[in-house]
Amino acid sequence: MIKDEAKKRIEKLRAEIEDLRYRYHVLNDPKVTDDVYESLTRELRSIGDKFPEFKDIVDSIDRVAGKPLPKFSKVAHKNPMLSLNDIFSLEDLEDWEKRIKKLMPPSAKADYFCELKYDGLAVSLVYKDGKFVSGSTRGDGLIGEDITQNLKMIETIPLQVRSLLTPGKEAPYLEVRGECVMSKAVFAKLNAKNKKEGKPPFANTRNVAAGSLRQLDPQLTKERHLDFFAYDIAEIKWSGSRLITHSDKHKLLHQLGFQIDKHEKKCKNLKEIEEFIKEIKEFRPKFAYGTDGVVISVDSLELQNILGVVGKAPRFMAAYKYPPEKATTIIKEIRINVGRTGAMTPLAVFEPTVVAGSKIGKATLHNMDQIERLDIRVGDTVVIQKAGDVIPEVVEVLKDMRTGKEKKYKMPRTCPVCGGEVERKEAVKTSVAYYCMNPKCPAKNRRGIQHFVTAFEIYEVGPKVLDRFKDEGLISDAADLFTLKKEDIVGLERFGEKSADNIIASIEERKKVPLWRFLYSLGIIHVGEQTAQDLATHFGTLEKIMNAAKEELSDIENIGPVVGKSAYEFFHTKENLNFIKKMIKNGVIIGQGEKKKVGPLTGKTFVITGTLAGMSREKAKEEILARGGKVASAVSSETDYLIACAEPGSKLSKAKKLGTKILDEEAFLKLLK
Repeated sequence: MIKDEAKKRIEKLRAEIEDLRYRYHVLNDPKVTDDVYESLTRELRSIGDKFPEFKDIVDSIDRVAGKPLPKFSKVAHKNPMLSLNDIFSLEDLEDWEKRIKKLMPPSAKADYFCELKYDGLAVSLVYKDGKFVSGSTRGDGLIGEDITQNLKMIETIPLQVRSLLTPGKEAPYLEVRGECVMSKAVFAKLNAKNKKEGKPPFANTRNVAAGSLRQLDPQLTKERHLDFFAYDIAEIKWSGSRLITHSDKHKLLHQLGFQIDKHEKKCKNLKEIEEFIKEIKEFRPKFAYGTDGVVISVDSLELQNILGVVGKAPRFMAAYKYPPEKATTIIKEIRINVGRTGAMTPLAVFEPTVVAGSKIGKATLHNMDQIERLDIRVGDTVVIQKAGDVIPEVVEVLKDMRTGKEKKYKMPRTCPVCGGEVERKEAVKTSVAYYCMNPKCPAKNRRGIQHFVTAFEIYEVGPKVLDRFKDEGLISDAADLFTLKKEDIVGLERFGEKSADNIIASIEERKKVPLWRFLYSLGIIHVGEQTAQDLATHFGTLEKIMNAAKEELSDIENIGPVVGKSAYEFFHTKENLNFIKKMIKNGVIIGQGEKKKVGPLTGKTFVITGTLAGMSREKAKEEILARGGKVASAVSSETDYLIACAEPGSKLSKAKKLGTKILDEEAFLKLLK
């Protein structure tokens, strides 16, 4: 086969394969068997191997998984990916229509377009000159993650736009939005496989779909057999497109070769929308994919432009959410979580219960007004649900189930974290809230918790994760981290099975902690890593340190009266002792201090600045300590050596002024030997 013949054959094969894909996945009308489809695909690859100059044409249709990625790169969305405002009742729907009509021209008449809201992961696809070039997740709406290689593994995503294949008529730019989902049938097979292999089952199709797209190996994504449903065109540059309505976009998407939800409907008024919502509700349990509602849009694109966007949500579109699945459980206890502002939020704790596809063991009770309104008592059988299918909450008490042993709940008079004064304040016009008034309360100290997880080396829990846990009422202070369970985390939006597993595993691994690291984590004023090590080495146990006299602490080498006083006062403050007791109760195991090591570096103090090429700074510290040396954080007249590596900081200048001996990395390694 000569070059010209090969090119013509490749073009023919590409067009035929794309047509077969469209018939099979979009029209549900397979023209040939799978064997024929695979045979054509093999021939295309074979010609591509013989004629590498046509690799781009072959790649435009071939879904061969590439090499695993080291990580996902961030990508800025050219057009923001907006979120939708949720409505949960027909009354909310009426209120939404009233709001938008006030903003529309008096003569305008709004028609509506309704479609299913799939329960998956929203993605954006970019096509240039008709070819799929990149795809990304929503992220925060402005910046997402590039998952192009994984998206190429989904058969229902066309790699070449179908009806614009004619040379010279390809759209120079097309951006499509849609949902990646997993069918219930595939989900059932995956869980059956997991059960057979002794693995835990997946919670729901949404989590699996999201997790599948975040696999670094595209082959793993391919094996999950995801589907894609297009629902919007964010941007198109093509002279042949005339888009006047949102429904026009759906028609064009279908023509271009995308799979579109067939359960769509143009509605003239709210009555027709309500009928559509009821119709979907009837068949929803038997539908092949998970859905959590109906998306309602003003159909006219001109009116959409007039209505515009508020924040990250469009005014012209809303998501009607069906009432969430409910379940019953028994409240074992009511805890208080103290937030960053000192606000005290009651939290119901119960036996882990499955609701809307995931297992939960805690639910917010919001405030005392909510407890009193529902008459919630410890020991009550209650109805729980997920508000918006995300946040667990108690909605009803089954009072007929009471035995007489249930106990009424009273808000504590003192803060359960620090023992500080509690004050009752008006939160909004219809309710009140309780606040811890102690400004030094550990629960209010955001930086303190961040320092704690850094000291404990719980690397999976960063500042944003900590803030989310506090805002959701899962933790009041650092000690509460050790009570978290997987089901507490996996139910939160943007926290999947894998991230929940990683967080819990990271916390569990750090429950056993060296004495010096525990002391350092407490954030005692003037007690850094080295001082914590000195205390641990001198006393050996936490109990001895806590019972030491002020003079005994001050007399330790390199500590002195200022640091000694600070440590003494810390261990004689009630809230600090309560915090330590709480950590031990929650499973933290504190080791003993190691005896002071004697070696070739005994009596020598080191400071490290810059980046070492051959080892981490933590490893360098360990090597120095193992030989009897000390590591300080700042250069002083007592510093014997400054280890200055790549990109040293201001410590180098100070060491030169003081005449401190300076070692580069090579000299440092020689010294260790």
